Amino acid sequence: MNPHAALFSQDPVLFHLVKDQPPLPERLPAKSIYDALLSSVISQQLSVKAAATIKARFLALFPETDPKPEWVQATPDEVLRSVGLSGQKAKYLKSIAAFKAAGNLEDDTIAHLPDEELILHLTQIKGVGRWTSEMVLMFTLHRPDVMPLDDLGIYKAMKKLYGFTAPLKEAKATLLELSQPWRPHRTLACRYLWKSLDNAPV
Repeated sequence: MNPHAALFSQDPVLFHLVKDQPPLPERLPAKSIYDALLSSVISQQLSVKAAATIKARFLALFPETDPKPEWVQATPDEVLRSVGLSGQKAKYLKSIAAFKAAGNLEDDTIAHLPDEELILHLTQIKGVGRWTSEMVLMFTLHRPDVMPLDDLGIYKAMKKLYGFTAPLKEAKATLLELSQPWRPHRTLACRYLWKSLDNAPV
């Protein structure tokens, strides 16, 4: 039996889902918050394959594939669009770069902030919303107890498992209530929910 299942013994539904799956792999070492935000904006509303292609083209614009904030800011929008980015995403990437250049994205300074405080800090950036910030918490900083209520994959997996029919907006209170027994391991629970759809970012 998957040893992680015991963490969810207070919820028989999730317990049975997890116990029948192989343990999830250890995650890769964290990138910087700046790099994670760039990747997240590039990936928005794209398949994993398309996002990887565009990200590789974006990185290739810079020496040693290092998108230093001053270089990103200096890159004309039409050059950013030429690698497959929308005009809106190009502006968002420049907003992230400007925030970094101003000294507001230093990992040593902000990585220790409590979850909600860090979300408030990151969502000051144009183009970075709560969901993007939560993905940084989960996959860059490896925070253990994040519950991304706006995530469509989590909604679909929980709808299938728990049998409710409400649309996402109306279901958020239900998602939050159902997740309470998973504390303080809601990040891990979400990784198993994504895996159940074969739609990981695990």
